[in-house]
Order: sequence, then structure tokens, then C-alpha cells
Amino acid sequence: MPLRDFVIIASQRWNFEIGSNARNIALEISKKYRVVYVNPPEDLISLIKKFGRRLKKSRVTKEKENLWVLAPHSVVASINWINSKLIYKKLNFLNNKKFARDISNELQQLGIMEFVILNDNYMFNGLYLKELLRPIHYLYYIRDYLTIQTYFKRHGELVEPELMKKADAVVANSTYLKEYAERHNAKSYYVGQGCEVEMFDDELVMEIPSDLQRILKPIVGYVGFLTAMRLDIDLLILFAKQKPNLSLVLVGPEDEAFKRSELHQLSNVYFLGRRDPDQLPGYMKGFDVCINPQVINQLTVGNYPRKVDEYLAMGKPTVATATKAMEVFQEYTYLASNSEQFLDLVDKALHDKNEELKEKRIAFARSHTWKNSVSEIYSVIDELDKEIN
Repeated sequence: MPLRDFVIIASQRWNFEIGSNARNIALEISKKYRVVYVNPPEDLISLIKKFGRRLKKSRVTKEKENLWVLAPHSVVASINWINSKLIYKKLNFLNNKKFARDISNELQQLGIMEFVILNDNYMFNGLYLKELLRPIHYLYYIRDYLTIQTYFKRHGELVEPELMKKADAVVANSTYLKEYAERHNAKSYYVGQGCEVEMFDDELVMEIPSDLQRILKPIVGYVGFLTAMRLDIDLLILFAKQKPNLSLVLVGPEDEAFKRSELHQLSNVYFLGRRDPDQLPGYMKGFDVCINPQVINQLTVGNYPRKVDEYLAMGKPTVATATKAMEVFQEYTYLASNSEQFLDLVDKALHDKNEELKEKRIAFARSHTWKNSVSEIYSVIDELDKEIN
């Protein structure tokens, strides 16, 4: 691929506390090409909540060699509540125009004239950027089925298909999302998912956290955000009740549904709360079995579970709900189609002492690098280049 610059737009800010795919992709691309990562602009309602504090002008900071982060100055209107499709479309174009102006001004200051835009699932404020900024190529990167969520449903069901149709290509991190994108753009590609697997190396983790050491083994554990939108609370309750000899350990912040759940009344369930990312491998090391008990819905069925890569990179036997996205893991995990099977597979996983399979799990997870995923994105761009040359 010829030398070129990239502009990455995303709904998550660069310093988003739990990290993001867009950040990882930006870091990987910056090893070879110049990258400008654009934070989302402030919206009016958020600005009011911050007592009107805003940037006096757009600000660009250099994070590392070849990588800049742009904080836009403009404030966009909060328009998601508007029911009229016509009024919404006109106001959204104005929002896009403000956003594009900030980006264009700063790109000129950096001397960036020709570039590829990679839009990380940022549908509303990214809808008109292809026309307004005129990139060499415009790629829409889809990693979540967002239109199932209440906020995105009202306008997203119209906006996202329109955006995918006008994109030069759509790149997806799961086969399910690739198939979804193909309904709107024939140039849709599966590019896999990266994972920071170098953190998750059992041999490098020297110590199991003290709060986990105090819990009776065997330990079946989950690490991640505890939300009823993605996880099956009823399955976890059933598991804890039917397996009183096992400790169920949940590491991560809880949503309201989890906070109110019966799980808090069960003696063999332990909520350990939010932990720093660099502590998570230590918790996984102390688990006997790792789990990903997803509830089946449009949000989860095609969502690539990064945590499963992390579990496998640690060599852990892993039990997960069978979904379309989990098909790529079927040789290395125990996949359950119902609650009864999930419980049975945990028992099977507890007796899994197969060292050869453990090494295969680790090797498979370590193949899911950001370098490999971004290389697939480069291949898509190469194909687009051939069409314009």
C-alpha cells in the first residue's frame, strides 16, 4: 500500500478509560503511517452538564510518533430526540458540517491533504463526512450492532444503512456483522479482531490477587462489565444454586440489573468490583474455568468477545454461550446452546487437563493480533486503490 495518512473518527474519546478498538487500530496504523484520531465533538446537552466549559479552539496533541489526537472546538446540537426524519436529517447535516470544518482546519495545519477515513461505528456525526471532507477512501468499521440499543434505534435504523451504502467499503470484526453489512454494501469484509494478548500470559503473571486467594476453589470466573444487556443473569443464578460447591466470581462494574439481582444473596457468588486492566490477568490466573454467559439478542449474537481471546491466551478452559460470533472459537472453547448444557460443560471444563489443547488455545488467541487485523484493513484499501488507478 502506498504511503498515506489516516483520519480515524470514533464515538469513544482517545482517553476512554477501558480502551477501544479504534484506539488500538490507530496505534497499529501509526507504526507505518500518519494518523489523526478525532475525538467526538461536544454536544449541547453534555456541555450544559459541564457548566458550559468548552475548548476555545480545536486542539491537536501529539501522542507519539505519527499519531495526533484532535479535540474539536465545535458544539453539535443534541437532536436524537427529534421525531421528524426531515428535520433530523437537516440538523444532522449541520452537525456534520461543523465537525468536518474542525477536522479540515486542523488537517491543513498538519499538512495532511490526502487521507483515508476510518469511521469506527460513529454513524450520526460521520454520515456526511465523505462528501464534506472528500477522502481518498471512506471505510466504515462496524464492531457492534448498535441499532438494537434504545439511543441508536430511533434514527440509526435509517442512518447506518445509508452510511454503509455510501462508504467505499465496510470492514467488520465478526462474520455476523459482515453479513449484516453486505445487505447494504457488497464491499463488506471480515477483518477479524485484535487483542492485547501480550498482557495475558500465564507465565508472566507472578501473583494471584489476595481477595481471590481467600475464595474457596474451584473458582468459575467472569471478567468484564456486568450488564443485563449482554449477560444472562438467570443462567448465573441457576448455576450458583445448582453448583453450591463451586465459587462464582464476577470481576467488573455492575449495571442496575446486576445490583438488584438475586446473585447478591447467594453465598457462593462473589462480586469483586472494578479492577485496573493490568490486574485482570492475575484474576484469570486464579480461575479454574472462565465463562462468558451471554444472553442471546441482536446485540450479542454477532459481537466479537475480546474477553474470550484473553481467557484463551491465559490457557484457560472456557465455557461460553454459542453465538454466531463464537463459531470461530468452537475448536478451542466449550459452547453451550442452553442452560443445562452450560452447567454440564462447566463440569467438563473443570476436568480439562489436556496440555496439548491448552497450548492450542494459547496459539489461537495469540494469532488475533492488531497487526493481523489491520493488515486485513490494508488489503481492503489495496483493492479500492486498484479501482481508482
